[in-house]
Amino acid sequence: MKKLVALAMSLTMAFSLVACGNSDASNTSTDAAATTAASTEAAQTAPAEKQDVSLRIWGAEEDQTMLQGMIDSFKEHYADAANFDIQLGTESESTAKDTVLADIEAAADVYAFASDQLIDLVNAGALQSIDEMDAALESYAGKSVADVKSANASGSVEAATKDGTLYAFPMSADNGYFLYYNSALVTPEDAQTWDTLLAAAEKAGKKVGMTLASGWYNASFFYGAGFTTALNDDGSTAMDWNGTSADGVTGVQVVQSMLGIAGNSAFLPIADGDISNQIASGDLCAVISGTWDAAAAQTAFGDGYAATKLPTYTCGDKQIQQGSVAGFKLVGVNKYSANAGWATLLADWITNEDNQAVRFAERDRTFQYQRSWFRGGFFQYRYCSSV
Repeated sequence: MKKLVALAMSLTMAFSLVACGNSDASNTSTDAAATTAASTEAAQTAPAEKQDVSLRIWGAEEDQTMLQGMIDSFKEHYADAANFDIQLGTESESTAKDTVLADIEAAADVYAFASDQLIDLVNAGALQSIDEMDAALESYAGKSVADVKSANASGSVEAATKDGTLYAFPMSADNGYFLYYNSALVTPEDAQTWDTLLAAAEKAGKKVGMTLASGWYNASFFYGAGFTTALNDDGSTAMDWNGTSADGVTGVQVVQSMLGIAGNSAFLPIADGDISNQIASGDLCAVISGTWDAAAAQTAFGDGYAATKLPTYTCGDKQIQQGSVAGFKLVGVNKYSANAGWATLLADWITNEDNQAVRFAERDRTFQYQRSWFRGGFFQYRYCSSV
C-alpha cells in the first residue's frame, strides 16, 4: 500500500492563496497566472498568525455524513494554520455541472462531479488548474501534483486532465451500474437474462426498473453488441448508432431488442435521478443502478438483497451480454474561490488515500459484496488510489 507523503509544513508561514474574481472568462488564464505568482509570494512572506478561512463544499446527498467527517478531520489536521468556517452543501455529482455553470462565482469553492463534465467546466472557466497549485500542496500537504498523479490510477488522472493540465482530484471509479434484485422473488438464474427476469417479475406482481431515456444507461445495450464510443473535441460523445458493430449487429437490431424490453408489462421505465424513489416504493423486484443506491436497495429488499452483473438480452437469435461502463468521480476547485489554496488542500484531503479508503468502506461497500462477479470482465472496478 502506498502511503501518501506526510505533512511537511512550516507553521511560521501563513497561508494566503487568493483566486481570481474576474467574471470575464477571456481573462481567466492571465488572471490565474498572476494569482498563482502572487499566492506563492504570499505564502513565503506572510506573517505567522493563523488565518480565518471560509469555504463552501458541495457533495452528494448520500455522502453528507461521510463528508462532514472528512471536513472535521481536515480542520483538526490544519488547526495550527487557520481557523476554519467550512459549510457543507448538497449537490449531486450528476448535476454539478449545470448548477455550477448557472452561476460560477456563486458556486461552492470545492465540488464533486462526474468525469464526463470536466471539458464543459474547463471551457467555461469554472475549474482552477491543480497544476498551478503545486506550491500550496508542497508547502502544506507535503506533496506535489506529481505525487497526486502517481498515487491514483492512470485512467482517473486522464479523466481529470484536459490538454495536459490536471483540473481535478480523482475521487473514485465507482460510476457504473449493475443489477440489484430481491432474491426472495428472483432467483440468481432468473437474473441472468432479461427474458427470465421479466418473467419472474410478472409472476411476483412486481416490476424491473431501469432508466432508458439516458444515453449513459441505454448505451449499455450497444456496448454489449460491439458498438464503441468516441469523444468529440467539444466533449460530446459519438457512437455510430445507425451502423453495424464489429460483431455484425446493427443498431436497428439493438433498438428492436430495447423496444421489446420496454414494451413488456413487467418493465418500469424510470426517469433519470428517480431510481432511489422507485426502489423505496416497494414496486420493484429488480433495478439497474449503481453503488449510490446500495442503501436504498438493501432497505427495500431486506434479507433478499442481492446484486449481480447486468443481464443478457435477446437480439435476433443471439443472447447478448448487456455491457456496463466504468466512470470516475472527481473533485474540483472553483476558479473564482477567494481561498483557492485552502480549497485545493480541502479537495486533496477528501480524495487522499485514507479518505478514498473511507469512501470505499462506507459508500462503495456494495463492491466488497459483489467483487467475485466483477472479475468476469463485463464491469471491471478500478479503485482510484493505489492502495
